Amino acid sequence: MIDLTSKLGIHVAKRLQEERILWLTTVASDGTPQPNPVWFFWDGKAIHVRSQPSSHKLKNIARNPKVSLNFQADEHGGDVAVITGDATIDRTPAKPEPKYIEKYQAAIPQIGHTPESLAATYSVLIRIIPNKLRGF
Repeated sequence: MIDLTSKLGIHVAKRLQEERILWLTTVASDGTPQPNPVWFFWDGKAIHVRSQPSSHKLKNIARNPKVSLNFQADEHGGDVAVITGDATIDRTPAKPEPKYIEKYQAAIPQIGHTPESLAATYSVLIRIIPNKLRGF
């Protein structure tokens, strides 16, 4: 678990609550990093990402559960935070957390979904336990 009591940790904890997009980087079978923007939900211990069942990121995580996540930098290239962690895949269909739906409620129709169709399409949960944090 990362230290969220340091100056950087407090700032990152706030961003985990407020930001809408994280970049999730997995590693392909040939060793190439594969960054993807993702919607996410932070529960205070783990970062939850929903995925389509046939996505490459799931194949990459099954092969290598070590992942990294980062926020978009500010317009000057600052406010960088990189989180590394271990990902697990949960293929048990489950509805997204109510706070996840609340967070993306306005955006869900913009991508052609309802909360129910989003849950059905992005039915796989990736749970990431952060273990290191760095930033500048």
